[in-house]
Amino acid sequence: MSLTGNLKTVSFPDILQLLSTGKKTGILQISTATRQKEIAFKNGNIIHASSINSSEDLLGNLLLKLGKISKSDLEKAIVLHKQIGRQLGTTLVDMNLFEKDEVIECLKIQIEEIVYNLFSWEEGDFKFIDGAEPRKAPFPIELNSVNVIMEGTRRIDEWFEIQKVLPPDDVLLKIATVMKTKRDEITLSMDEFKLLPLINGERTVKDLVETSPIGEFVTYRAIYKMIITGLVQASGRSARQEESVVNEEELIISILFTLYNNCFYRIRTLIEEIVGDQNPMLNKYQASFRTGFLIHFPGFDPGADTRPSFDKFFLEIMKLPSTVRIHTVMNALENMLSNQLEYVFYFLGDGIYRRAVGKVRKEISEPLALRRELVKRYQIDDNLLLSIKKADRVVKLVKGAS
Repeated sequence: MSLTGNLKTVSFPDILQLLSTGKKTGILQISTATRQKEIAFKNGNIIHASSINSSEDLLGNLLLKLGKISKSDLEKAIVLHKQIGRQLGTTLVDMNLFEKDEVIECLKIQIEEIVYNLFSWEEGDFKFIDGAEPRKAPFPIELNSVNVIMEGTRRIDEWFEIQKVLPPDDVLLKIATVMKTKRDEITLSMDEFKLLPLINGERTVKDLVETSPIGEFVTYRAIYKMIITGLVQASGRSARQEESVVNEEELIISILFTLYNNCFYRIRTLIEEIVGDQNPMLNKYQASFRTGFLIHFPGFDPGADTRPSFDKFFLEIMKLPSTVRIHTVMNALENMLSNQLEYVFYFLGDGIYRRAVGKVRKEISEPLALRRELVKRYQIDDNLLLSIKKADRVVKLVKGAS
């Protein structure tokens, strides 16, 4: 089976689905300029995963975070495994530091973290090597690919809501002195219970993720749940965070420029995947938006070296009255996005429309993570969701009339 391409045109969940339904055995390689990951399959299920040039997925780091090994014992095990050339997990069992089942459970967590991280990748070259086997997989591990797809997709949807609640990266978190809940008891999940001792008023969200024993996404979710239940609150700002004075209006316009261009790029490439880039109807439709400052939004490749000029766009925006400037831009972009989504539904059907909506939803994650406080204040996330809701209303009306 020959399977090569880029995640810009074929999403990671679609690749997993294809390999799962085809019950394929082999290795899937996915790489960018700075990252590379491999996933091994057997009869369609995941049996191994590894990262190259990344310390985040190393077994030793995971064991330290989980509190299952001391730093000195780990250092001894690393020296020994390098001397004898055996895998670290095997070496830990040989040293009687772990039972085989304990190592397997930790390796399973490691594989899951590597694979779930790929659900957020929007670009990267992939290649499936049919029949290939992992070189270093001493322990039998098997993850059901269908379950992984369902969990990964759920995490993407959940991440959107989580990002809206998490505080800015320089905010320290502490246990609330006065609970906002009216209940006498607060029920904690096991993940929240494990994270709670680390929340001491001296760590930010980023610090907690780096020291957490429960994995990156699970940590974000646990923090989110404890914030909305009132158990955790802000305790000030980190002195380590460098204060930068920027023009807020220019910054918010820059976020809008990048966010919506990315959204339009995702929609355009999805349409081109179905009908081709020379389709006259598509070109005519896109041309209808190229007026005023909207001419700067044909949708550009986020990974390309050459991008539309933000400076020209910004100068065009500055011609608008300052009192309505941001509102005018956001309103125009909201309408343009909902119209493009409606176009996808009219000409390509409900299935492709849902795929387009999914790609648009994912684009808000990066600006939310980078400038969460600013994005909230200007309601950029709500504005993007409003575009989707407007398109959904049209789709429901058309479906109801047919």
